[in-house]
Amino acid sequence: MEKKAAPKSPKAAPKTAVKKAVKAVATKVAKVAKVAPKVASKAAPKAAAQTEKNRYSPEELQEFKELILSKIAKAEKDLEMLQQAVAGNENEAADTAPTFKTLEEGSNVLLKEENQKLAARQQKFIRDLRAALIRIENGTYGICQATGKLIPKERLMIVPHATMTVEAKEASKKRR
Repeated sequence: MEKKAAPKSPKAAPKTAVKKAVKAVATKVAKVAKVAPKVASKAAPKAAAQTEKNRYSPEELQEFKELILSKIAKAEKDLEMLQQAVAGNENEAADTAPTFKTLEEGSNVLLKEENQKLAARQQKFIRDLRAALIRIENGTYGICQATGKLIPKERLMIVPHATMTVEAKEASKKRR
């Protein structure tokens, strides 16, 4: 190791100390500049998650409400058709046709049962859509019941009565 010569004048000492400090800061800045892009790329998803919205805007909720109301109207029409089909088949059971038509009657009974199942499913769908309207009014629409995260808009446009994100739904299916 070489010994550095002491500064010749008292004024020179602060200048050398300043130069050393500037040089040290410059090397640290250079190191940070190399590491910063890596850190920024890792921090970006976290920052995005923090700034992510946790509720839909009133305009978006109105859009969902209109979609749900149109789906309810269509579902109610479909339900009415199914109920008429079930009711319409009852007259054939009281028919006085010959008994050799038992296969046809069995087919009618099967068709009636299928229509009853479809009607029950349609009633559940309407009930779920109405529950979604209530969640819109309460301000909880679009929030996953399992995770508390916002359900993606794309999912809600396809399944407007969804109460969970796809990930939460799959996780709940795995637990069953």
